[in-house]
Amino acid sequence: MTESQIVVKNLCKTYRVPEREAGVGAALKSLVHRVYRDVEAVRDVSFEIARGEFVGFIGPNGAGKTTTLKVLSGLLHPTSGEVRVLGFTPWARQHDYLRRISMVLGNKSQMLWDIPPLDSFNVLGDIYHVPPAEFKSTLDELVALLEMEELLTKPVRNFSLGERMKCELVAGLLHRPDVLFLDEPTLGLDVSMQARLRRFFAEYNRRSGVTVILTSHYMADVVALCPRVILIHHGQLLYDGALHGLAEKLAPFKLIRLALRNGHTTEEVLHSAHNGGGDAEMLEYDDNHFTLRVPRAETPTIAARLLNTLPVVDFAVEDPPIEAVIDQIYQEGKVEV
Repeated sequence: MTESQIVVKNLCKTYRVPEREAGVGAALKSLVHRVYRDVEAVRDVSFEIARGEFVGFIGPNGAGKTTTLKVLSGLLHPTSGEVRVLGFTPWARQHDYLRRISMVLGNKSQMLWDIPPLDSFNVLGDIYHVPPAEFKSTLDELVALLEMEELLTKPVRNFSLGERMKCELVAGLLHRPDVLFLDEPTLGLDVSMQARLRRFFAEYNRRSGVTVILTSHYMADVVALCPRVILIHHGQLLYDGALHGLAEKLAPFKLIRLALRNGHTTEEVLHSAHNGGGDAEMLEYDDNHFTLRVPRAETPTIAARLLNTLPVVDFAVEDPPIEAVIDQIYQEGKVEV
């Protein structure tokens, strides 16, 4: 069995934040008598991640994703719980630990705008004490994978957002970390650049065996890269498992797609689905092709009813797209199982 590189047990993080009413009077009062409230950003979260896994860590804004990543990278102390990454306690900020991790943030840059990225890379190589031969081979590999040879000697201020993100990735991987935290790495990029970076992440993970935790609001990133997902909402872990099992676990409905031989109205199809009970919703209709959303528990009954009463020429039962499942959870703020 592969040893876990990241172990999180009963992690909790609570912030104490000040509160006051609007107005000058309230502002003056708060100077001598400040009122606080506790905000639970992360509540009793536990999971383990093995070496080489590529895990999607997903949830809506304010779910606790970034707080958890900051605890794992050592930027925050937890309120309670146990966390071990590569055998280290992250917030101890030991030098040997910091040399083995990296965190790339899509909305923050470590590049200096007025100098070429190669100069910044050389400085980072010295900071991490990367041997010259290893530095050169790693830089050459990353530059080739990201197709950015022509960028090395140009000032960063002239780069597009996608080109700057390429530089951020090289900077974060020059010391060959064992664990990589990616926080919204494709944020704001165009579709073409997002696809290129996904290919890079997949190939680099395959070559190096680096353990990756990815947070992203673009579900295309997660679907393309992450066989496993951890879903967090309101600071609590809702799901931890295979991506393909997320819909089955969390979606209370399935999709029935059918094509009919002769012209039929949506009312006729719904009547067949509802005949004798049951609940079905028409999602799409186009030239005798219909898509119904039906409760998961009622799917076999409704499917049999449609097949027995309509001239079906094509038929399929599917789980809903993963994007639809996640969107439903985010909007409803709960999980129906």
